[in-house]
Amino acid sequence: MKKIGFLSFGHWMPSPQSGTRSAGDALLQSIDLAVAAEELGADGAYFRVHHFARQLASPFPLLAAVGAKTSRIEIGTAVIDMRYENPLYMAEDAGAADLIAGGRLQLGISRGSPEQVIDGWRYFGYEPGEGQSDADMGRRHAEVFLDVLKGEGFAQPNPRPMFANPPGLLRLEPYSEGLRERVWWGAGSNATAVWAAKLGMNLQSSTLKDDETGEAFHIQQAKQIRAYREAWKEAGHDRAPRVSVSRSIFAIVNDMDRAYFGHGKDEDSIGYLDANTRAIFGRSYAAEPDALVEELRKDEAIAEADTLLLTVPNQLGVEYNAHVIEAILKHVAPALGWR
Repeated sequence: MKKIGFLSFGHWMPSPQSGTRSAGDALLQSIDLAVAAEELGADGAYFRVHHFARQLASPFPLLAAVGAKTSRIEIGTAVIDMRYENPLYMAEDAGAADLIAGGRLQLGISRGSPEQVIDGWRYFGYEPGEGQSDADMGRRHAEVFLDVLKGEGFAQPNPRPMFANPPGLLRLEPYSEGLRERVWWGAGSNATAVWAAKLGMNLQSSTLKDDETGEAFHIQQAKQIRAYREAWKEAGHDRAPRVSVSRSIFAIVNDMDRAYFGHGKDEDSIGYLDANTRAIFGRSYAAEPDALVEELRKDEAIAEADTLLLTVPNQLGVEYNAHVIEAILKHVAPALGWR
């Protein structure tokens, strides 16, 4: 059995070819797709966060709105770039959104990915400490965020407050019980996956990772997951971790699917995230259901994960993307034992 959700980047473009032509379209259609996915029986609605781009950027208003419109589906991010975040303010926003959603948030965070602008986090007022990189800064912000989510008091109360305080040091409010255990780290390397395990975060592994062995993407990703689980075990945490992988998977069941995605077999590819980081990008899957099932059986990383996030082409509209999700749930998942 697997939890199956969708992951949307929330692209929008003011073009006649796009079904999502404005930021408002992207946000409202994201809410509608989450509602539709819940009705279809999907388990999760996840959203990517990119700054300075025509994509979804400010997650918490969206997560709160989805939480208010749905009742069962998990609501998450994959991922929030912690280089841009004030971890204390973020803890307040996350607590509020989680309470609105009834404890259904699954927050994916990370040090971030290549950006639209040079050092965009500087415009948000953040600078790495002396001798630190921007990645170090993102991880430091993450550690502060995790710490305040424990709900422990740390701030000295004013002796003459406007409103009466509870005794002792004060914590951030609103506080949502259990949210700390529903934080995930988006790991691009084996080392950061191990680091996340030690800190007690769940693991999100995307459709790309550092090319560390030269093997096929799904094999490298499976090894990353196994290293994470071993580190989790060694850390002695008292709960079982969760692991998600993302994939572009399309079951071709009608002529429209064939027109969009029936253009031949895809393969892994190699690229560079920056001047020094060689990355491997996982293939997409698109085929008629029987063939798709056989291809997916060979994906070692999907087999290792408990959660699968289907990346959706959101600019094709809510109705078509609901069809994409339904086709996987109906024609593929049962044959693979995911349902």
